[in-house]
Amino acid sequence: MANRYDPNPFAEEEEVNPFANPGSIPPASNSRLSPLPPEPVGFDYGRTVDIPLDNDRSGTQNLKKKEKELQAKEAELRRREQDVKRREDAAARAGINIEVKNWPPFFPLIHHDIANEIPVHLQRLQYVAFATYLGLVLCLFWNIIAVTTAWIKGEGVTIWLLAVIYFIAGVPGGYVLWYRPLYRAFRTDSALSFGWFFLFYMLHILFSVFAAVAPPVVFKGKSLA
Repeated sequence: MANRYDPNPFAEEEEVNPFANPGSIPPASNSRLSPLPPEPVGFDYGRTVDIPLDNDRSGTQNLKKKEKELQAKEAELRRREQDVKRREDAAARAGINIEVKNWPPFFPLIHHDIANEIPVHLQRLQYVAFATYLGLVLCLFWNIIAVTTAWIKGEGVTIWLLAVIYFIAGVPGGYVLWYRPLYRAFRTDSALSFGWFFLFYMLHILFSVFAAVAPPVVFKGKSLA
């Protein structure tokens, strides 16, 4: 039996207004919200910023000018490419082969491509011929050094001039007279080029023997080391 002094369990509880007395509610200690930063003093939200338009206009004009210059250069390059292509096509129709200089790599002077232009079974002979030509160039250059030493020791300047003439005439002469004809003969199988090569290569061998022996007939052989 319930106690008569117990309150009525069915009585409505009195509603409590939490905003009635703010001081009676303890502040939350675990709040994670941080206070908003104070607004800067004197900041005017309604003030407008004036941006000068002259700089924009000048920048746009410079860009347009550079664009026109680039277009003009591109058109000039395109015109030159078309001219070169037109000449190459005309040379190809006329049967003229335009050879691009690619050797030596650091300063191209001649066109030389044994691996791609000479048949495989003839490439070894062409490489041997090329080594022979480079040996000629090296020997003539060494001859200048040796004769220069002899000139310094009092042998006279004439032998030095002859050594320089041998080098100036021998290096391009060997290339034009026998090495290039052999290269052309292997590439095109031309009988005329083969005949030209054999003729001047025999002269090259005779000169090499003469230079090696150095008989005392031209300044007592002192112009050839």
